[in-house]
Formats: sequence, C-alpha cells, structure tokens
Amino acid sequence: MWCCRRGVCGDCVTRLLLWADILKPMSEATKPRVPAVAGATVALVLLTGMNLVNYLDRYILPAVQEQVKGEFHISDAQIGALTFWFMIAYMGVSPLTGWLGDRFSRKPMIIVAALAIATMNFLTASVHDYASLNFRHAALGVGEACFGVFAPAVLADFYAGADRNRVLTIFNIAIPVGAALGYTAGGYIGEHHGWRESFIASAIPGAIIAILIWIFMREPKRGEREAKKPADKNTIVGLLTNKAYLGSVLGYAFVTFSLGGMSWWIASFLQRVDGYSAAQAGSIMGPILAVGGLAGTITGGVIAQKWSKKTERAMYYVPALSAALAVAPALLCFLGPKSTTIPALACAIFLIFLGTGPVNAATLNAVGPNVRAAAMAGQLLIIHLLGDLISPPLIGVISDHSNLRIALSTTLIALLLAAVIFFIGSRYAPKLTSTVEAAAAA
Repeated sequence: MWCCRRGVCGDCVTRLLLWADILKPMSEATKPRVPAVAGATVALVLLTGMNLVNYLDRYILPAVQEQVKGEFHISDAQIGALTFWFMIAYMGVSPLTGWLGDRFSRKPMIIVAALAIATMNFLTASVHDYASLNFRHAALGVGEACFGVFAPAVLADFYAGADRNRVLTIFNIAIPVGAALGYTAGGYIGEHHGWRESFIASAIPGAIIAILIWIFMREPKRGEREAKKPADKNTIVGLLTNKAYLGSVLGYAFVTFSLGGMSWWIASFLQRVDGYSAAQAGSIMGPILAVGGLAGTITGGVIAQKWSKKTERAMYYVPALSAALAVAPALLCFLGPKSTTIPALACAIFLIFLGTGPVNAATLNAVGPNVRAAAMAGQLLIIHLLGDLISPPLIGVISDHSNLRIALSTTLIALLLAAVIFFIGSRYAPKLTSTVEAAAAA
C-alpha cells in the first residue's frame, strides 16, 4: 500500500479509503445515499391534526344528542337513525374515493374533504328540523370517508414498510384523543352556549388545518418508498385474493363490531346498571377513552415496532393479542360487581387500542402502491359494514329480550374471532422493507 517510505501518495489514500469501507460494511459509506422524503414530517403532523378534528366532529353529536332530542321532539329511534345514515353515507362513498385516490392527486381531495367537514359543522347552526340535521350528518360522513381513505395512502408513500407502524400509530393517536375531546368539549359548550355552538367551534380548527395542508404539504410520488410488489397486489381484483390484506381487514372488522357496540351503549350501561347520571357517565367516559386509548395506541405501536425487527408477523400478532386479552376485563366490566366496572372498563379500552396502529400498517403493507387508496376504502367499507353498523342495533335487540349486561357480553365473541383471524393472517404477512431497502429496490 505504501508507495514509498517518505509518505503516502494520492493513489494510496484512495486505496486506504476503500479498505475502510470494506472493513466497515455497516457504516454510512456502504449504505445507499437516500435522503429523507421532503415534507414527510410536515405531512404527518398536519394529517394527524386533521384526523383528531375528524374524530372530534364525529363524537360531538353523542355529547349533545339529548339537547337535540329535546328541541326537535324526536324519538330514540330517530336519534339512532342519524348515526345509521352517517354510516351508510360513509360506506357508500368509500369505493368511489378509493378509485379516485389511486388515479388522481390526493392533496387537493384531502383539502376539499377537510373544508367539507368544516362547512357541514358550521352549517349546523342553521339547522332547525330533523330532516336537515340528518342530511347534514350524512354529508359529514362523506367528508370523513374521503379523508379516511386519502390520508393513510399519502403517508404510506412518504414512509417505507418498516416505518409505517410507527407513523400510523402516531396518526391514530388522534382517534381516542379526538373522541374524548368531542365528548368533553361538545358537552361543555352545548350545556353553556347551546348545542349548535359546539358544532361551530369544531369547524374552526378543521378549516385552519385545511389551509395549512394547502400551503405546506406536498404530494408524494406514488410508491416513492415502496419496494416492488407482485402484480396481483397492484390490482383491485387482487385484493380479493390477497390473504394478508383480508386477514388484517376481516380481523379489524370484528374488533370494530365489539368496540363500536361498546362505544354506543356504554354510557347507557353506566346509567342503568351502575346508577350514574348522564353527566357523570360522560365525565367518566371522556378520561377513560383519552388516557386508555392514547396509552394503548402508543404502547401497541412501540411493541409492534420492536417486535417487527424479529418478525414481520408482529403487525398481526399485536392486534391478535390485543383482541384476545381485552375479553377478560370487558367481561368483568359487564358482569362483575359495580366496584370493578370502571377499572375493568379502562383496562379493556387500553387493550383494545393496542392494535390500532399495527393493524392499519398491516393493511397498507399488504398491498401495492397503485391500489392503496382502494385498499383503505375497502377496509373502511368492510369494518363498518360488518362492524359498528350491525352491533349497536343488535345489542339493543338482545337487551330487549334479556338485559344490557348480557347483550354487551355477547359481542365479545367477536373479539375472540378477531384474534383467530389475525393469527391466520399473520402467516401471509409480507416482508418489511426499510427506507433504504425500498429505495434501493425501486
């Protein structure tokens, strides 16, 4: 190596550097030089903020529905129909939004969806009859469905497979926090200023975030952080035979069945069985949902992220364990003594939310970049069609023929089925790619 005893020439320096690279195969010198996707963090922050507003808006109506019922002189069945038509609109528009999201720029459609959500909430101030309120609530479902399809697909193009669990865990932290804020802020504003003002207040942050997305968020290149997927994973028809995709979606549908039914009836359960007032029930549910849901979402994401370094099946194992472990505390909540109701409920909520981030990461990792929006649309359609569209009325029917304790307990069978489906789906989990690996494969 040394060309002479007096020093080192330029050629020797070059050889020395090459040797250093060989001797340090894991150093930066041997890795592909892949810069981070510009704007990824900005997109994550803005879309997570909008997701929080999304769920805040959704849970304002349950917080003020007694005031709405009193003003419009409507029945419980009509109150229930508001959510039914919301879900019908939500599911009905999903196939169209999936088709649009896989063919056109998603940023403009996210902005339109965010502004539509804000507009529908603002216009509630002028609603003075049940039919108009029903139409407004259904229109809100259209806006929320559009955002729910486009936003995860955009984030999947900013981040590679190995990073998506972490990113979608952050994105889904907004679910319990937004729901808790909807219950708490909606109830407080409704009680002190009227139920219409609670909807107006929720419209403001949505409009602001829509403007920020317009100014600061960039549209990522489709498949920018994706290793090449098999051809059948890049077609909509291929979703029907994609076992990894079906495992995550069907498992999630059964979780949604239980969680949706519990969310709808738990306040009534606390009032009827434990003797709490409506205000007390709301003040209990808000903190439990915020703290338990937030802690569960974060914990599940961290566990899945670490576990995924050993096996790609972690994105299915965590939701499976989440569903299975939640059954025991939920049963204790519904069938145990009153002294255990609140702690058991908090434990069940924590465990159910463990799988929120990983299950969405599993869905996006299972498909190719050209059908991600369609895959998310299919997930939204299936989890609500087989989940919380069915469970609330079914619980009501069972309760009428027995009692609310038994009715809520029977829905936990769905959690056990979800665990089984997730474990079966884990057998088909695709290999995870890091940012560097995905870029090198592109």
